[in-house]
Amino acid sequence: MKKKDIKTYSLEDLKFYLEGINESSFHANQILEWLYLHQVCAFDSMTNLSKNLREILSRSFDITELKCKNKLVSADESAKYVFECVDGSLIETVSIPQNNKITVCVSSQVGCSMACSFCATGTQGFSRNLSIGEIVDQVLYIQNNLNKRVSNIVVMGQGEPFLNYENVISALSILSNPKTIAIGSRKITVSTCGIIPGINKFALQPKQYGLAVSLHSAIQNKRNKLMPGVKKFSLERLKETIKDYQTKTNRRITFEYLLLKNINDQEEDLKALIDYCKGIHRHINLLKYNKTENSSFEPSNQSVFNEWLSSLKAAGINATIRQSRGADIDGACGQLVSRETF
Repeated sequence: MKKKDIKTYSLEDLKFYLEGINESSFHANQILEWLYLHQVCAFDSMTNLSKNLREILSRSFDITELKCKNKLVSADESAKYVFECVDGSLIETVSIPQNNKITVCVSSQVGCSMACSFCATGTQGFSRNLSIGEIVDQVLYIQNNLNKRVSNIVVMGQGEPFLNYENVISALSILSNPKTIAIGSRKITVSTCGIIPGINKFALQPKQYGLAVSLHSAIQNKRNKLMPGVKKFSLERLKETIKDYQTKTNRRITFEYLLLKNINDQEEDLKALIDYCKGIHRHINLLKYNKTENSSFEPSNQSVFNEWLSSLKAAGINATIRQSRGADIDGACGQLVSRETF
């Protein structure tokens, strides 16, 4: 019988499994600590489990790990890692150092089905969801590689996190667990293209993870062209969902807005964005487009960024121009494409 990968199991999955073999569910927490705190690669190393349980686990499960195939370091000291999964799938992850802190931009899927017109990942299509362990191990590998504690996580890499909702939330639970990796939930942000069912479920999460929504246009027909994967979730429905999310959580959200020259950076676009923000407790990140292969898009001029920032602040809307990191290694927003060589 083929063994299962124990890192595909959540805490609740492990408890259920243990109860099924007449073992205490308490051992589930111990197993997670061995896997993600001590990072053991053999069940025999789990010395506070009985010999019998260790033998059962060894017969039933494998302990997998990601293999780093390549690493590129940018002039700005951010780094892009290419990881190979056990099945040969490739994913990319980015580490971003700033003020003695390390942020890791985590991928949640192999490829992406959203097909956003400005994003290189979308050109790959969708292959599969990442497992719980594959998500967590991106952070652990980088933490070990840099020999420095990861302070922040943004689930903004390859894939749409809310289309892999259960695995993403289970992975974040492990990453924020004080007994495993202990990254504070307020230091973790999940970015979505606007998957409404996912936002609704996220509103019920007891942990205070942050939410970012990729908006990129507050004009429906423009957004449909830029982000065809979320056409069925209208801007009107999205706004009502966000307002409901904030009623339940009392948390501010972040809108990500990529300024594209002569596409979504005109006066009508700015007015539509200001109007859309009414009634929402939000912050806006204005993003610079990072050129990708075979793309016709161009970044907006710096004068446009300055004008938008000034106009948004004049309208009482908190906004920042987010500095692009890692563009020289194709590690910036929208540039992640799984490939073995660069």
